[in-house]
Amino acid sequence: MATMAEEQPNPYMEPSPPVRLSSETDMAGTDTTPAPSWFTPKRLLVIFCVINLLNYVDRGAMASNGVNGSRGTCTKSGTCSSGSGIQGDFNLNNFEDGILSSAFMVGLLVASPIFASLAKSVNPFRLIGVGLSVWTVAALGCGFSFNFWSITICRMFVGVGEASFISLAAPFIDDNAPVAQKTAWLAIFYMCIPSGIAVGYVYGGLVGDHFSWRYAFWGEAILMLPFAILGFIMKPLQLKGFAPAKSKKTQTAVETIAQEGQDTEALNGKDGALSMKADSKYQSSNTPSGSTISSNNVNQFSRFFKDMKVLLCDKVYVVNVLGYISYNFVIGAYSYWGPKAGYNIYNMSKADLIFGGITIVCGILGTIAGGCILDLMTSTISNAFKLLSTATFFGAICCFSAFCFKSLYGFLALFAIGELLVFATQGPVNYVCLHCVKPSLRPLSMAMSTVAIHIFGDVPSSPLVGVLQVLFNNWRETALILTSILFLAAGIWFIGIFLHGVDRFNEESEHHATRIDRSNTTPLLEDKTAHTAEASA
Repeated sequence: MATMAEEQPNPYMEPSPPVRLSSETDMAGTDTTPAPSWFTPKRLLVIFCVINLLNYVDRGAMASNGVNGSRGTCTKSGTCSSGSGIQGDFNLNNFEDGILSSAFMVGLLVASPIFASLAKSVNPFRLIGVGLSVWTVAALGCGFSFNFWSITICRMFVGVGEASFISLAAPFIDDNAPVAQKTAWLAIFYMCIPSGIAVGYVYGGLVGDHFSWRYAFWGEAILMLPFAILGFIMKPLQLKGFAPAKSKKTQTAVETIAQEGQDTEALNGKDGALSMKADSKYQSSNTPSGSTISSNNVNQFSRFFKDMKVLLCDKVYVVNVLGYISYNFVIGAYSYWGPKAGYNIYNMSKADLIFGGITIVCGILGTIAGGCILDLMTSTISNAFKLLSTATFFGAICCFSAFCFKSLYGFLALFAIGELLVFATQGPVNYVCLHCVKPSLRPLSMAMSTVAIHIFGDVPSSPLVGVLQVLFNNWRETALILTSILFLAAGIWFIGIFLHGVDRFNEESEHHATRIDRSNTTPLLEDKTAHTAEASA
């Protein structure tokens, strides 16, 4: 059995049929499930990109004039015009409208850390299926809402559904991307953020103008339903840094061995002490009791707070997230108020289509370019910070100058260049989040990053910009004040260049007690071409 424990399986070969030699082998978490045959890394990337696109189509549709609409107004002479969209139907002021845009964040903020923690005991792929199911039902509910509070509650549950996906999708992609193209693959995935928002502008405008804003939500739910089902019927995948969560008993046994702090030699039966101890604890776990459940809950909470302490003490992670918060404060307000500001400043008759077109083109080109440039520079944390600070600084200059122009064409040209530079940050910023922590902390790292950039970024920015506009009653001044915050983001990321950042992607996970556990850090998803090549070799 010692020989079996010391051998490391070839990550590109199909796993051999399960061989049950002893109870210790099972308890150590050996993965004997054959790798999924249909999935390849590229197919996984495509599926995750489509899901991410739909998530942000929903956000863009909420901000479009066709879905969001406008409140009814009355002139001094007594002539009144009826409102349109959600704002018109529910008679919402700008502050209430801003709160509505951020309502789903409440569910997102609460659910993200929960899903990230559950990934250690429940298969992450199944968690994504649960989240997408909640998202689909909540989107349907938005279409059937009848007042401000009903649609607010539904938006909260849309956030809950999205939470599982945003925490777990990026680590899956990072695991299975080619080593020399990791940032490029992440960039392709995050390219769906600006693209989705832009498509949402156009989609919401067309559906809202020709049918009703309610049909926009129903259409999103129908499109997401197949992916929610896929999360349950497909063979689950495994994340690097996690032992397979086959059963509660296996999970408990693995944690017990890890907490004892024994090494591989001890597992080979030195004096038989560890084997007898593990066997007895494994058998006792067959009988659930109140104390066992309570102990597991306490362990979950203590592990969560321990992981949180590790994240908050990591200077690289904190600086990266602080810059991301400032950046997202601006981008969140742009995505929501952009079409309305453009309509009022430049009298854009088709603001949804214009902003949507600029965002989708610049978002795609900028995001992919940022990822590819970092890969060409050699993907390191220091180089990522250099690219983040430089691109954001020059992007801020272009966007600020754009709003100073009175000419529509001058504004569009400079704003397009600014967005191209600003969106180049998507791949590098998430690369830092994934690689400055050890593999088992990546879901929590992504979850807390998402929580932070929303709770301190775009959640307050939408209503605050609404209040700012009420005070100044001038969209140009409001836009200039908002854009200046991008300079703060560039400055914070500039500090990150001088920090000592270590890439921890290949560090051992929390289940580092045995070589058997280390074999489980290899992703189950591998390209068939690699399988064939290694098999022939």
